[in-house]
Amino acid sequence: MSPVTLILVFLLIANLPWLTERVFLVYPLQAGKSILVRLIELIVFYFASLLIAIAAETKFSGDVFPQQWEFFVTTFCMFLVLSVPGVIYRYQWLPMRKKGV
Repeated sequence: MSPVTLILVFLLIANLPWLTERVFLVYPLQAGKSILVRLIELIVFYFASLLIAIAAETKFSGDVFPQQWEFFVTTFCMFLVLSVPGVIYRYQWLPMRKKGV
């Protein structure tokens, strides 16, 4: 898996909590998801993306280099940046479309 493909997959995964009203893409909520549920989903999807990255690195190099906490903080911040398009869609663009602006 190329690095560009991996980043595109992470972009898709980071935006999933903001694009659907289903919790973990399975459980529909009648009242809609709260911001807390979306953030919990984002954290779980971050760890899922780490598993995908570990699998890709193992396939590419055969071994995973051990990381310290700084690596995980940095990658989580990058994951948050990748989720910005979904946040903009959910909280800025979608309400404007409903108003007809």
